[in-house]
Amino acid sequence: MTNRYVWYASYGSNLSRERFLCYIRGGRPRGADKEEIGCRDQSLPIDESTHIMHYPLYFAKASERWQNQGVGFIGLTKDERWYTYSRKYLITEEQFTDVVKQENNGATLNVDFDEVIEHGFKTFRDSWYGTILYIGEEEGYPIFTFTADWDLDVLFQQPSSQYLRMIIYGLKSTLSLDKHEIVAYLIDKPGIEGNYKESDIEALVEAEK
Repeated sequence: MTNRYVWYASYGSNLSRERFLCYIRGGRPRGADKEEIGCRDQSLPIDESTHIMHYPLYFAKASERWQNQGVGFIGLTKDERWYTYSRKYLITEEQFTDVVKQENNGATLNVDFDEVIEHGFKTFRDSWYGTILYIGEEEGYPIFTFTADWDLDVLFQQPSSQYLRMIIYGLKSTLSLDKHEIVAYLIDKPGIEGNYKESDIEALVEAEK
């Protein structure tokens, strides 16, 4: 049976390739409090590139992985005024499903990719990352990400400095953004706005050499 490939568009800590590969091959990412088991197929992505998603990024809930503080989610409503930086990885449908399973603490989701494409998004489990969102298509492959189904109707929560550092590392290493671009990008995001000053984010950027 031929593998079917999809793009997984990351927008949070998986902007860091190093962190994302812990979902593929297993291991504990730096700064995190949990060991990941990896995918059944531990092959590396066959391609990857940057991508801008026109959906809002925000921080909510309290994750055991990240010091019991807020983590990233993406809204379900597309709007050209929004821009969320993404790193997308071309992986198999099975690998994508295994990544989603790990993000849902081991719960199995039977993802119907065609159904997601048809409806734009589909909730397969009532959980933080149980909703699969169809972003579009590139080079003949569909682009998906995962998020929650509440679409901004949630109490925003400050992310930990460790979690922000992982995102910042991804923004620097895979998108080549400079300090001023990173600060401008993050400072007004719900969950960060009012909880971090520009100088705080600048210090986190400078810590990620």
